[in-house]
Amino acid sequence: MPHDKQRQDTDSQHRDRDQEQQERPKQHSEDPKATDDFAIRRHTLPTGLNYTTTAGRMVLRREETKDGKSEGFRPKAEIFLVAYTADPPAPEASGPSRRPVVFAFNGGPGSSSVWLHMGLLGPRMVDSGDVGALTPPPFGLVDNPETILQHADLVMIDPVNTGFSRVVDGNETGEFHGFEEDRDLVAEVIRLWTTRNNRWLSPKYLVGESYGTLRAVAVAGRLFDAYGMAVNGLGLISTVLNMATLDFAPGRDTPYALHLPTYAAIAHFHGRHGNRELPAVVAEAEDFAGREFGYALTQGARLGTEEYNDVVRRLAEITTLDEGFIRRTNLRWDYAQFSAELLRNENLVVGRIDGRFTAPPARQQDSINWDDPSLRAINGPYSAAINHYVRAELGYENDLPYEILTGRVQPWSYKSFEGVPVDVTDTLERLLAHNPHLRVHVDYGYHDGATPHFAAEYVWAHMRLDNAARARFTHHYHEAGHMMYLKPECRLDQLAALGEFVTAG
Repeated sequence: MPHDKQRQDTDSQHRDRDQEQQERPKQHSEDPKATDDFAIRRHTLPTGLNYTTTAGRMVLRREETKDGKSEGFRPKAEIFLVAYTADPPAPEASGPSRRPVVFAFNGGPGSSSVWLHMGLLGPRMVDSGDVGALTPPPFGLVDNPETILQHADLVMIDPVNTGFSRVVDGNETGEFHGFEEDRDLVAEVIRLWTTRNNRWLSPKYLVGESYGTLRAVAVAGRLFDAYGMAVNGLGLISTVLNMATLDFAPGRDTPYALHLPTYAAIAHFHGRHGNRELPAVVAEAEDFAGREFGYALTQGARLGTEEYNDVVRRLAEITTLDEGFIRRTNLRWDYAQFSAELLRNENLVVGRIDGRFTAPPARQQDSINWDDPSLRAINGPYSAAINHYVRAELGYENDLPYEILTGRVQPWSYKSFEGVPVDVTDTLERLLAHNPHLRVHVDYGYHDGATPHFAAEYVWAHMRLDNAARARFTHHYHEAGHMMYLKPECRLDQLAALGEFVTAG
């Protein structure tokens, strides 16, 4: 990150610790075991903007009935969130705020919101460094002067069993571990926060990353259908809206072609394409994937020997993989195989979340790599940052472990998609049709092996949209990975574009 020790020192001068305070809001239940639990503090950005943070757990309840009679509202889950709201000038204090609000979350499923929170959107961020120049332990925090808080208020949400969010005692821990259950719970958090804070007349934006993009579309649909709440925009970072484009499964050839440009981009980063420019390498891979390679995959054993040999040769040129490997896999390999194979002769594997990162393999002879050196590189800095930040700067105390990226949400249920791919594009088509003012911002990372840019482009190309609806999309490409904000210049570009997005109306 382009921040040094001096910035950390000057940051303390921008915060008036005499203004800090912890408050307990009015309780919404007499149940002492399940009450809203927030710490409220006031801060100042280096740019001079005063803002308030509200960090803690919001209790969600269900209305229960028996024999047609109400038995009251029973607590079901405690959802951790951090809200950042700009302190309004006096004339606006008593009326509804027209300042935009961004509701943001990551994905997984099983990921907390720490990545977008401390890597991109919030006013404080992780000092993690980037590939080739990682910050050593114990890491640190620095100011994020370009924070989205300059343009909009911000609410970071952690779904159940991520962060500090948990079910209430006596409830089933797996109750919310599914597409529909998670969708409805996040929508309820947004509705409740919006209502309690008198923000129904504020422009509203949902920003998600990875599975969080699928969640963002689903939640926007739920908000509209259940509560009549129309959002102004969707920010989709490292996008997956149709899981079939990423699922390497027998009889499903499309993902093999859709990953090809990403393989070429990662090979380019590691010096395998000489002095060629990245755009030219990617464009060549996209053209071949959409034409000759896509055709060859559909032909199977019907592909002639000469055609087969030509495809092998071109794949070797584009990916820089060995022709023998390409033949052994019959033109079809998944990302875990690519990770193990690309730099095998250098005794390195490449990252999945970010293909720029490398590490020695656990065993050099392995043909598949399930470990991800990019996640290993950033997990420590982000864990240290959020655990320090929540207590020391936001004033919220909880002895539970903050679940950064957890398997506790597994198994995850997609029961509503039984027998068909998980796909929310029909929901997005419907939202764009019903709301002619809805806009969509999309961020892609060329070195993202988890949600390849060409797969997302494939989804847009197959959506049933007219030209007017397609004009409401903006597309932004970055020479980085899944979390493109790890690269300082990408973070600056990303925040500038998001700032323009949320203030455009």
